[in-house]
Amino acid sequence: MEKVIFLAFVLYTLMLFVITYFTARKANNQSFFSGNKRSPWFVVAYGMIGASLSGVTFMSVPGWVDARAFSYMLTVFGYFIGYMVVALVLMPTYYKLNLTSIYKYLETRFGFFSHKTGSFFFILSRTLGASLRMFIVISVLQNFVFGEWGIPFELTVSMFLLLILLFTFKGGIKTIVWTDTLQTTFMLAALVMCFIMVGKAMNLNIGGLVSTIWESDYNHFIYTDPSSRLCWWKQILGGMFITISMTGLDQEMMQKNLSCKNIKSAKKNMISFAGILIFVNFLFLLLGAALYIYASKNGIEAKGDALFPTIAIFHLSPIAGVVFIIGLISALYPSADGALTSLTTAFSIDFLNLEHRKDFSEKKKEKVRHLIHLSFALLFVGVILFYNYHQNKHLIDILFQVASITYGPLLGLFAFGLLTKLKPNDKFVPLICILAPSICFILNLYSNKWFGYSFDFELLLLNGLLTFIGLLSISKKN
Repeated sequence: MEKVIFLAFVLYTLMLFVITYFTARKANNQSFFSGNKRSPWFVVAYGMIGASLSGVTFMSVPGWVDARAFSYMLTVFGYFIGYMVVALVLMPTYYKLNLTSIYKYLETRFGFFSHKTGSFFFILSRTLGASLRMFIVISVLQNFVFGEWGIPFELTVSMFLLLILLFTFKGGIKTIVWTDTLQTTFMLAALVMCFIMVGKAMNLNIGGLVSTIWESDYNHFIYTDPSSRLCWWKQILGGMFITISMTGLDQEMMQKNLSCKNIKSAKKNMISFAGILIFVNFLFLLLGAALYIYASKNGIEAKGDALFPTIAIFHLSPIAGVVFIIGLISALYPSADGALTSLTTAFSIDFLNLEHRKDFSEKKKEKVRHLIHLSFALLFVGVILFYNYHQNKHLIDILFQVASITYGPLLGLFAFGLLTKLKPNDKFVPLICILAPSICFILNLYSNKWFGYSFDFELLLLNGLLTFIGLLSISKKN
């Protein structure tokens, strides 16, 4: 079984390098940063599905069904509203200013320190988030494949980062736009095939399996208790602002959109992607319910992130195990390739101004970019090893909590810039952007004890609001 899985991994990786060869042959710095503004919108839209879902969604959303039933769909509807805001408000601003790094907007609107602060919080959030997404996938592959061969976890992590580094090193965003399409295809195929296989294992066709799920206790969407994390309005509001922050204010996701030739194409990409994502997330929830029903009938005690791999590898057919691993690997690569590229872009442009350095030749710019790219890959290795010693039942919970803390200042900064004409004292912006998430971090830990209230996704909204109020307190008319 392990040999079959390893062979599938090798073949899949070779396919990625074939795509890399053709897309990176004539790549330059502009290809790396912006794809030369030639990415087809429909290719970007399709590839973004894999990039936005990642390995955390692939495993944690099905495993989440026992704790949340189908209430996560309200968050997904919130996502859709957020994508419309990104498409109709944020992207036109970025295209109008012809930005490569979206955080240059903050320099144009507020000044030097605001620009650096925004980029710093992106780098912090994306490093922690992408490393977490990678960790969950690599840990499964380690437990079920590489660990069986005596390969240490540290070596497995280093091997994956090296592979990702190699196929993004030259082509950057120009390569990623196309490799993401392959990865999305395999991930979605694995999702559908696993759903069918679970039904087959219970002697049910697709219709029968859906009916069984619909009649189960998992078919529950709306919770009305305002003190609960699952309250419906928290889910919708949280989903909306998570999307605005983690897509519209995120260099990785916007870099792909900004590689389209014009704003019209970029809007088509975002709106199409948003619609497809509703259906895909619902299918993940159906799969989660099916897995829990199967586990209950067969006395399987696995829950949370362990549910999907345990059933696919140990309790279904060998084909199911291979399909699951291929889907998981397909979710792994988009978690890191776009993150490495966007982090390199943000640091190169926002902190080194590499795009406009007149004293650097193109060759020297390329060498500096390669060094930055390698440095972030090494940083990923360190963060993933840290996560390995602090594992959690539902890693998607950690992911959204990290996002709520680190993306809040970005939400507040961009909202203040777009909704007001005031200009904050630029020197004090970093202080405000540290205070707001610090307050939210403390509230998240103690709010239930102090007030009998549990935060969920709406913590991000509060974080952005505190940042907004803080900026208001240090502002004058522009």
